Amino acid sequence: MMTLNLAVRNLLRNRRRSLGTLVAMSIGCAAILLFGGFSGNINYEMLTRIVQRGGHLQIQHRDFYLYGSGNPTAYGISDYTKILEAIQKDEVLQKMVVVVTPTLQFGGIAGNYAASVSRTVIGTGFVAADINRMRQWNDFGLRSKAPVSPLAGTAPDSAVVGIGVARVLQLCDALKIERCPKPESGQATEGAALPDDIAQLSVQETTGTTQAPATSPRMVEVLAVNSRGAPNVTSLEVIRAEDQGIKELDEIAIIMHLSKIQQLVYGKSPPKVTSIMIQLRHTDQMPAATARLTTLLAAFAGTQPLAVQNLHTLNPFYVQATQMFDTIFGFVFVLIGAIVLFTVSNTMNTAVVERTVEIGTLRAIGLRRAGIRRLFVTEGALLGMCGAVLGVVLAFAVSALVNSLDIPWIPPSTVEPVPLTILVAGETRMIVGTTLGLICIAIISAWWPAYRAADLKVVDALRHV
Repeated sequence: MMTLNLAVRNLLRNRRRSLGTLVAMSIGCAAILLFGGFSGNINYEMLTRIVQRGGHLQIQHRDFYLYGSGNPTAYGISDYTKILEAIQKDEVLQKMVVVVTPTLQFGGIAGNYAASVSRTVIGTGFVAADINRMRQWNDFGLRSKAPVSPLAGTAPDSAVVGIGVARVLQLCDALKIERCPKPESGQATEGAALPDDIAQLSVQETTGTTQAPATSPRMVEVLAVNSRGAPNVTSLEVIRAEDQGIKELDEIAIIMHLSKIQQLVYGKSPPKVTSIMIQLRHTDQMPAATARLTTLLAAFAGTQPLAVQNLHTLNPFYVQATQMFDTIFGFVFVLIGAIVLFTVSNTMNTAVVERTVEIGTLRAIGLRRAGIRRLFVTEGALLGMCGAVLGVVLAFAVSALVNSLDIPWIPPSTVEPVPLTILVAGETRMIVGTTLGLICIAIISAWWPAYRAADLKVVDALRHV
């Protein structure tokens, strides 16, 4: 207690220098916390979008992840309704699972034959109601919200395409897409008739009709290979074009109702799906849910090899992005820590020089060298603790100010502006880690001056001028 009292008095004796050191440390601490809160919000935004789109876990054919992009339907899951039922009735998974829904992918060609244009696409079929439920997931309390799927409540032949697909298929005018330039050369002849072979396939896929479906400005034909290897064509009405966030995906994406894709690919054969998406209540439930699903899927292993993939495996970009931000945060901490180290060290070295006679007097009246070291280290620890606490308060104030301004920006994996948010409040681990780290750096900074002070000879210290 005596050491603490003396340390406080010594710091107050030169208020200007102590205040300068505290200001430098508090600004450094606040900078670390603000960057950590900013990068943490980006992490939460990306994770939330991934969970809203694809869930936490996906049940797939064992080889679908490695080879399914070449021929998705070759790795379909049969009897998927039984798996869905088993998951929904499982007592353990019921407490963790929010949504479990099937999805089907396929590769094909989409054509707007009225404009004589076509392109390769990757189609995905969803249950629209389940997708809207998944988009409500917001475990981190973010201020941004995912838009409702436009497929909800639409006709079975409705589809949503990427803006890149709409641009290539010349659907911009029909869909009223802004900033969608038309090609300057090679314009297709408008009103071209649907090729006879394609029209005949489309007629065969239209139940109960004998004529090709009527065309409209938003109608496209999608050609795909069915499960028997024969080509199938279906007509779809594009109701909307949505930016997919990634240019490569935006130029191939077409989203349909699951039942429509199953009809296109499997016809009258038993339908399959390529994945079963599972959204959990909390992300930290993934290990327990994976273990339970692995046990549950053992009953279906005799007919088809199945595997449970988590969001980290399915989204390597997210893993790379979080690792990058963690590395940058570590670099910022080391950089500011080095500044704090030299600032506190300079302050304590100056204090040792100014108080050389005082150190000699304390040694002369019986204070041991360990006491001298303890005194200066305590002063460094006090500087570190006070600077860190002030930095935390400053970070809270700045983050609250920035969050209240609602500055719009577009983070990774998001296509619509969201309010800029810096998450400091509630990030206990980051706050405690940063505070303890800076206090330790301050103690280390004070140790070498304390060692020099304790090593002074009493006679030399007393006659120091």
